Amino acid sequence: MKDLSPKPGDLDHIETASRDEIAALQLQRMKWSLKHAYDNVPFYKDSFDKAGVHPDDLNSLEDLAKFPFTVKQDLRDNYPFGLFAVPRQQIARIHASSGTTGQPTVVGYTKNDLDMWASVVARSLRASGLRAGDVLHNAYGYGLFTGGLGIHGGAEKMGLTVVPVSGGMTQRQVRVIEDFGATGITVTPSYALSILDEYAKQGLDPRKSPLKVGIFGAEPWTNAMRLEIEEAFDMHAVDIYGLSEVIGPGVANECVETKDGLHIWEDHFYPEVIDPETGEVLPDGELGELVFTSLTKEAFPIIRYRTRDLTRLLPGTARSMRRMEKITGRSDDMIILRGVNVFPTQIEEQLMTVEGLAPHFQIELARPGRMDEMTVHVELSDGASIDIIETAARDLTGKVKSNVGISVRVNVAEPGKVARSEGKAVRIIDNRPKEG
Repeated sequence: MKDLSPKPGDLDHIETASRDEIAALQLQRMKWSLKHAYDNVPFYKDSFDKAGVHPDDLNSLEDLAKFPFTVKQDLRDNYPFGLFAVPRQQIARIHASSGTTGQPTVVGYTKNDLDMWASVVARSLRASGLRAGDVLHNAYGYGLFTGGLGIHGGAEKMGLTVVPVSGGMTQRQVRVIEDFGATGITVTPSYALSILDEYAKQGLDPRKSPLKVGIFGAEPWTNAMRLEIEEAFDMHAVDIYGLSEVIGPGVANECVETKDGLHIWEDHFYPEVIDPETGEVLPDGELGELVFTSLTKEAFPIIRYRTRDLTRLLPGTARSMRRMEKITGRSDDMIILRGVNVFPTQIEEQLMTVEGLAPHFQIELARPGRMDEMTVHVELSDGASIDIIETAARDLTGKVKSNVGISVRVNVAEPGKVARSEGKAVRIIDNRPKEG
C-alpha cells in the first residue's frame, strides 16, 4: 500500500497545537455554547434550571459535569424544531433520522454550521490520506441521512472530484469505481464487503482497482475486518465517526499513518466518557459511554449528549487532539444472553479467524423455552468446499464459547445466503417474545 502520510504544512495549526492551547479554546467556546443553548432553546433553559446550574457556573472544563445530560428521547419529544436555537428562516438544511424505532430526530444547520461541517469532514478525509484532485466514490446514502451529503460537502471543500453514487446497484458500484478511477471510497464496512463480492462475480481483481483508501463508518467494525478489506483491495482502511445528533460524519477520524483510534476534532466537539449506569465522568483510558457537547454549532447546540456508543478516550498521537478507541458496541445494542453481555463485534472477531467462512453474518435471538438462544448465521467464502461446513460450524462455536463465554448455534450456508445490506448492517434479528 502507498504511503499516504501528510507532508509538512498539510495540517491545520490546531491539529498539532499544545493541549493547553486546545483546552483554552474549548473553554472559550464551551461558555458560548452553553449560553447560546440556555438563551435560545427553552428545553435547555428548563433543563439547566431544574438541575440548579447556569452557564455562568462554567469556570473550567471539569465544570461541565455539573450540567444535565441530553438523550435521544429529548430530541423526539421536541420534534420537529423545538431544539433549534435560531429562527427556522435561518436554517439552511434539515436532516432527520428514519424514525423506524420511534419519532424521527430532526437536526438543523445554518450556513455557518454547514461550513464548519464541511471543514471537519475535509480534515477527516485528509487524515485518511486523500488529497486535492483525488476521486472520491461516495457510496453513503443521500437524502435525510447525514452520510452522503455530509461527506459530499467536505470532499468538495478540500478539492476532491466527488462521485455521488449513493448506495445500492452493486454491479454499477464496481463499474463506476473502475471507469471513473476512484482513489478513495466512503461506505459502510458491511457494504464494502458486498462490493468486494461483486468484484469476484465480475471476475475482476480488487487488488488492481484504482482505490488507495477506504473510509468506513456508520456501524461498528473490527480491526480483523480492516485487515480483510486492506488485503483484499490492497488499500488503506480507516474509520470515520459521527452521528446526526452531533453533526453527522466528521466528528472524529483515524489518521492513515497510525490507524490507532479516531482523533476527535476537539476544537468543535468536546468528548466525555461516563459510566452508563451512574453517569459519573470516567478518567481517560477507562471504557464507558461516549458523551458529546458541541462547541460551535449555531442551529442545533447539543449539550452532554449521550451517544450510547461505548469506547475510551486516549492521548493524541498523530494529532494533538485525543483519540477515541474504535467503537466496541452500543450500550443499547448490547445483547444479554443468559447473564453474559455480548456485542456483535465480538462474534465478528471470532468469525474472522475461521478459515473457509466469509465475513458476512447475522445473529438471531430466540426463546423456544425458558432460556434465550443465539444462532449465528454465516456463509462459506467463495471457493470453499461444502465439505467443511460441519468443521467450520464446530470451529466457530468453540471459539465463541472460549473467547466470548456463551454457547451459540452456528448455521453455515452457501455463499451469498446471508442477508446483505446496502446501508447499515442489520446484525441482530430478535425473535424473542416481547415483554408485557
